[in-house]
Amino acid sequence: MFERREWGERLLNYGAQIIKFVEVLPRTMVGRRIADQLLRCSMSVGANYEEAQAAESKVDFTHKLQLALQEARESNYWLRLLAKTKILPLEQLSEALDESNQLRAILSKAVVTAKGKLKE
Repeated sequence: MFERREWGERLLNYGAQIIKFVEVLPRTMVGRRIADQLLRCSMSVGANYEEAQAAESKVDFTHKLQLALQEARESNYWLRLLAKTKILPLEQLSEALDESNQLRAILSKAVVTAKGKLKE
């Protein structure tokens, strides 16, 4: 697993990568709507992780980690929608989609682990 600093930096880089995508989306009604949604949830992944680091209890930590996972899943949805509609070419999205899938998997495992520790 990652060190906290390394993991936080990876989430920060993901948010920065998404900001760059949003900047090149078309300024159509659909492009603006997807941009808003994608930007909100993608940046929230890292923000919720950062909040989890300052959690007041194990329950609070698990809850905030679960919020990060939910936002990662939503972010992945919007990226897949962009790919499906070909608003951006798949070649342009492939790296972000791959990172999004990895982040979802890592956060899923972290949530399962955190929930398991709650039961102990």
